[in-house]
Amino acid sequence: MNERIRFRVFILILLLAGSFSRVFASAEYSKWSLWNGGTQLRGANIWQRIVVPKYDGNEFLGDGYIGPPYAQSDFDALAALGANYVNLSHPGVFTERPPYILDEKVVENLDSMIAMAARADMFVVITFRTGPGRNDFTFYRDDDWFEPEDLIENLWGDKAAQAAWVEMWRYTAERYRDNPVVLGYDLLCEPNANEMFDDWDRDHFYAVHGGTIFDWNMWYPRVVQAIREVDSDTPVLVGSDGYSALSWLTYIKPADAEKLVYTFHQYMPDQYTHQEPGEAYSYPGQVDFDYDGYEDTVDRNWLEKYISQASDFAAEHRVVVAVNEYGVARWAPGAAEFMRDEMQIFEQLGLNYSLWVWDPVWQPWNEGVNFMSILYGEDPANMMETENELFDVVTGFWSFNTVRPSSLRTGTVPDVN
Repeated sequence: MNERIRFRVFILILLLAGSFSRVFASAEYSKWSLWNGGTQLRGANIWQRIVVPKYDGNEFLGDGYIGPPYAQSDFDALAALGANYVNLSHPGVFTERPPYILDEKVVENLDSMIAMAARADMFVVITFRTGPGRNDFTFYRDDDWFEPEDLIENLWGDKAAQAAWVEMWRYTAERYRDNPVVLGYDLLCEPNANEMFDDWDRDHFYAVHGGTIFDWNMWYPRVVQAIREVDSDTPVLVGSDGYSALSWLTYIKPADAEKLVYTFHQYMPDQYTHQEPGEAYSYPGQVDFDYDGYEDTVDRNWLEKYISQASDFAAEHRVVVAVNEYGVARWAPGAAEFMRDEMQIFEQLGLNYSLWVWDPVWQPWNEGVNFMSILYGEDPANMMETENELFDVVTGFWSFNTVRPSSLRTGTVPDVN
């Protein structure tokens, strides 16, 4: 039996014996049941930011206010491959600079993206990357393609910005609480207060900054409370500091609230998943993943041990955990095997998960940024869709999705025969 058949049999058995039976024991669905009933949501991230013309021109991200531009066909293509939800990694609906007020153009774009997902019969998680006191340059703060004065990241250390972030989410929850395709509010994409101090020692960071304005634990519960004052139903997603790395997950202090999902981003080992063409880190292989000067064997056993931190956290605190970003450079040697092992582990642990990334058919963007696309294969020079094993692995898992907004709205049980 070859690997492709083996993993399909594995997932089928898993679905029939585990989470599948829990979900379909009843014809009734709820937003929360799609998070706490085993793996039911398998999809992809869609990324956008506010266009900065002096750096982007009018082609790279399009000539609109937000880019890159997506069309209905982009959502339809993703749904046709089996994905049943999108994580909209999107600008927040309040302005990034004071006075922190509603940005109507961002709202208009978000409305449009949600509507296109709905027409494609996919669910949506709204993730705010930016907003009061934070712009998208915080994710590239060590790059040199933009001027320092254009970086906005006073969210950490600014009470006014944090208060505005709370009100931004109150407004958002009021706006979308009755939308049946909106399954979650992800409060902040990759909290990164620790990088303000270039402090990657978790114990040290919390020993120095725990309990202060720089501690995400101190103010994310206020965001949750604001949402719950207007929306008691839609699940709330919370990632950790350290850019939501799994190794920081255990430092989250669970809030006293219902329907919370704690999330992590799985790019470890990042030397492997983010390698440039020709670096030749392989899977399985040797990687100094924790930068301690010693190489470790990274294989299926390593992945299982590493990702088990998520299930340990869930069990200890009796909470739900999900993966809202994961991916690998398409040219990484062994990428398909890496993803197969990783996604099998997600399934074994009953985690929902969202791939990074599903790009639109927008050529200027596709030609410039495509290293985690599953469409183009392992050749770094290839910019056209081609048959490849990484694509087969990812879509193979997506093919096991059975729940969609149409079934949630009608309360019917999908035909699984």
